Amino acid sequence: MPRKRYEWKLKDRAIQLGDRTLIAGILNVTPDSFSDGGKYLDPDRAFARALELEEEGADIIDIGAESTRPGSARISEADELRRLVPVLKRLKNKLMVPVSVDTYKSGVAAKALELGAEIVNDPTGLTFDPQISRVVTQNDAGLILNHMRGTPETWAKLPPLPDVMGTILHDLDASAHRARGAGIDRSRIVIDPGLGFGKRKDQNFEIIAHLSQLARLDIPVLIGPSRKSFLAQSTELLTAFATASAVAACILGGAHIIRVHEVREMRAAADIADAILQSVAGE
Repeated sequence: MPRKRYEWKLKDRAIQLGDRTLIAGILNVTPDSFSDGGKYLDPDRAFARALELEEEGADIIDIGAESTRPGSARISEADELRRLVPVLKRLKNKLMVPVSVDTYKSGVAAKALELGAEIVNDPTGLTFDPQISRVVTQNDAGLILNHMRGTPETWAKLPPLPDVMGTILHDLDASAHRARGAGIDRSRIVIDPGLGFGKRKDQNFEIIAHLSQLARLDIPVLIGPSRKSFLAQSTELLTAFATASAVAACILGGAHIIRVHEVREMRAAADIADAILQSVAGE
């Protein structure tokens, strides 16, 4: 089924969604992220990596300064800002593509938007700090609502969801309703079903298989399969191939944006999936 087209409104631009898959390039400025923790903790290296991601074809640079890997502990706002602010200051007015900040703290979001970020990617879907909505409204920012079950500290202990897609649809609809109730226009919202984030291994495959169900909410979809543990293989190269397979499946299921580490490689996978979608639309 062809994707519905949307116009995602940010403060100073609007992004067209649906004509082709957009890529959000991941930049973790953390010491402990599950995949590349510590690699870009140095602000100069993070700055260089952001420019590299844009050159490789990223449409959005998604920067996170607090790990949400399973078992990770929460950090203070001050620590998160200490990692994030130097990078955002270096990047201000240096990129053609928008910056998204991956945070659930309203204070961090406000500072990031002040320093040029245009999107807030809340991994908790407004459940940890509802004041994120106020910050987004005041700054005319874009908002990504991710579905999280429990917290990273508790994920290993959670039983499987009895109705994974039903729960995700209900919870994301509730998150979007809260956002709109706080004054955020629907045209500024994107949803993410949250692969991992408290779901058991097989349930992540179920989410991808039934991703098209999210179209019921009539909100554009972002999804991040990159290097997730349920895709892990014996080598990094094989894991990249597994990620590419999941990326293609997500796009064919209706994803508008994919969030990945390997931008150039996943761009190739996305282009093939887009060509297949276009062929379906032309029938």
